[in-house]
Amino acid sequence: MSSTPPNPHEDLTGRARIRDAALEVFAQRGVRGATVQAIAAAAGVSTGLIRHHFGSKEGLREACDAYAIGALLEQARRGMEEDAAAPGFAASMYQAGGASVRYLARALVEGSRSASDLFDAGADLTERFLAERWPDRYPAGARSTRDAAAVMSAMHLGTLVLHTHMSRRMGADPLAPEHVPRIGTAMVGIYTSMADFLTGEQGGRLAESLPADGTAPTPPPPRENSDE
Repeated sequence: MSSTPPNPHEDLTGRARIRDAALEVFAQRGVRGATVQAIAAAAGVSTGLIRHHFGSKEGLREACDAYAIGALLEQARRGMEEDAAAPGFAASMYQAGGASVRYLARALVEGSRSASDLFDAGADLTERFLAERWPDRYPAGARSTRDAAAVMSAMHLGTLVLHTHMSRRMGADPLAPEHVPRIGTAMVGIYTSMADFLTGEQGGRLAESLPADGTAPTPPPPRENSDE
């Protein structure tokens, strides 16, 4: 695949149209299910033009990763250098654009190097966020802090991965621009309600029953068989 960037006019009429079509086809069918022929049909171009611009389906996938995930990954990395809040980064994933965000959702399920890097960068940002805001509860470098950051990242990204099920329950496509704010509103409401619940008697008992370090309780020794 050539590393020479196309001129703006060529990108507008050729590469960008193919890339945008590939984003949609990859999101719908997955990388394995997508074919160069299907992408060419969606873009209204020949398969030869796709090979001319991208070399192969894998080269096209790399271009889609760079477009749909690369900017978010760079944002997360900048957040580690600046004073960026992890929740703000999570919210930006839903505003990446229709085709891009659906492509990201599929990439998180199927796995790609860029998607894995994005999850790790987001979890690192979340870990720093937790350690800076609540250092006593989430000490920097502690296993419990890493656990919390990984779970929080999975919770937020899970709404992307499971968006088709959410759509069925919500009666609307949660990744459509006009409905994206509903996800944030629901998250804030859930976090607020759970904070209230955990300060109550029932929630307090639940929290106290969990080991502070996240380790499984030691099971009691097996009872010895007796013939008596």
